[in-house]
Amino acid sequence: MSLKVFHLITDLNTGGAEISLYRLLSGMDRAQYESQVITLLPIGPIGEKLITSGIQVRSLNMQPGQLSPGAFLHLTSWLRREHPDILQTWLYHADLLGILAAKVTRTRKVVWNLRSSYHDLSQYRQLTGIVLRLCTWLSGWPQVVVTNSRSGQEYHTHLGYHPRRWVWIPNGIDVQTFRPDPDLPSAIRRELDLAPESFLIGLVARFDPMKDHVTFLRAAGLLSPAYVNVHYVLAGEGVDASNRSLVDQIRNENLSGRVHLLGRRMDTPRLMAGLDIMSSSSSGEGFPNTIAEGMACGLPCVVTDVGDAAFLVGDTGIVVPPKNPAALADGWRRVIHLSPEDRQRLGNAARLRIEQEFSLAKTVQAYQRLYQSLA
Repeated sequence: MSLKVFHLITDLNTGGAEISLYRLLSGMDRAQYESQVITLLPIGPIGEKLITSGIQVRSLNMQPGQLSPGAFLHLTSWLRREHPDILQTWLYHADLLGILAAKVTRTRKVVWNLRSSYHDLSQYRQLTGIVLRLCTWLSGWPQVVVTNSRSGQEYHTHLGYHPRRWVWIPNGIDVQTFRPDPDLPSAIRRELDLAPESFLIGLVARFDPMKDHVTFLRAAGLLSPAYVNVHYVLAGEGVDASNRSLVDQIRNENLSGRVHLLGRRMDTPRLMAGLDIMSSSSSGEGFPNTIAEGMACGLPCVVTDVGDAAFLVGDTGIVVPPKNPAALADGWRRVIHLSPEDRQRLGNAARLRIEQEFSLAKTVQAYQRLYQSLA
């Protein structure tokens, strides 16, 4: 008899948690685990991919920043009717709504899933801070709190989280999807109308204060005058020409023509495999998916020392302090000055680390063991 596992998540846009959920459910043994997904907000692109893959997805159709008693009633009605064996919730808002709905419906097995290791709450809606404080108080209610980063567990313990049981399960990367491809560097340069010898530094992240695009662009402004063949490829939700703050900063840093804002991309494996360096400028992270993906594509990575980024990269890349444009630019410079053979060796080591320590198969097995332990 299969276990029925419901996943409640804040939204299904193209963020790290949403992509991790999609990968997890794509790899689960469907003969043993019946998975359904409920999103608080309207169904997004990851929701459409889940539906296409045969996973049932429902939406509570809430609006960001707004409370909805009707949505809570819909959720409790679904839980009473479906009787899931396990309710797993992803991200703070879903954690809070899920644990309250579970109490009302006597859904006994609840798993929270934490995906971050730091939040500067001054950069977010006031409601987010309220939700986080409530989750801290209620963190002893779920049977398990899963964190995708060791730093995330430390941070939330410091906040006052006191779960019955912590479980660390890092994100898993599909190394067959994210892999080197010798044809893609030239293809991506043709797509961007760049010279074949152009050197590409990439940042794949949604537009969010925690991703700190400001530091990335300031670092680019410092590096660019001495490296005329370096270009910067930025992709992610909200990272496009309609984002006036990004466009204005690019102009202020004298980077016009050097920064390519690609917006949301559904072909990130292809895009990453065409880069020379994968980078992160985040001021807060848990387990940075895009860095692990870049490593799987055989790229040397330059990352800020937040969350588990340094642990993930190990000795296969360069780690610099957060919110330090000069240090980030210097990290890029050090990789640029490596010989092509040394950059290749660094990239090969990065891919090997992902294959051995952070594969999707290992992550799926860890979740399946967790569900069996609860059953």
